[in-house]
Amino acid sequence: MSRIDRTPRTRLAADDRRDGILAAARELYAVHPYSEVSVQQVAEAAGASSALVFHYFGSKPGLYTAVVTDAIAILGAAQREADAALPAHSSSRDHVRTSLLIYLDHIASHPTTWAWPLRGGVEPAEAQEVRRRVRATYVQALASLLGVGDWARHHYALWGYFGFLDEACLAWVEKGCPAADRGLLVDAALGALEGALGDWGS
Repeated sequence: MSRIDRTPRTRLAADDRRDGILAAARELYAVHPYSEVSVQQVAEAAGASSALVFHYFGSKPGLYTAVVTDAIAILGAAQREADAALPAHSSSRDHVRTSLLIYLDHIASHPTTWAWPLRGGVEPAEAQEVRRRVRATYVQALASLLGVGDWARHHYALWGYFGFLDEACLAWVEKGCPAADRGLLVDAALGALEGALGDWGS
């Protein structure tokens, strides 16, 4: 005799199940750092099993790295959309400012986990490597936007700018991401970039 007191489990397509697990992990990591979230917690939040999480992501570091990669992709898409909406012939400063404002929105949406690695929190090596690769692409994209060449000073200036931005944004997070300070932070970052380059075209 078959049982009828059991709630049937909804079967989802593989992509939907994976996306659901990733969404659950993203929500948990938005408020808790890496060390405080278990695979079991993610599985329960997604209505899945731990075995299924491991099936799609291989390991907890693999899952976390997927969350980091996904967050970077979402940020990049938002920045490109905002950049494309700028009027034609906008200055490079306007493009950088717009990108910074979107970045601050991104940080304010999950300040705890954004600040985690900058506060000395341990991340999986895979996630650290993703961040290093993306940072290099940011430097290249900014160099292209500003039209700077391969001069060593420009190389150091651009890498240094992103280091300044990390610390300035961390200080903003420590203050609770006050909206009133957004413009001040953006102006400070633009000033740091201009000062590091020595001169700045249009």
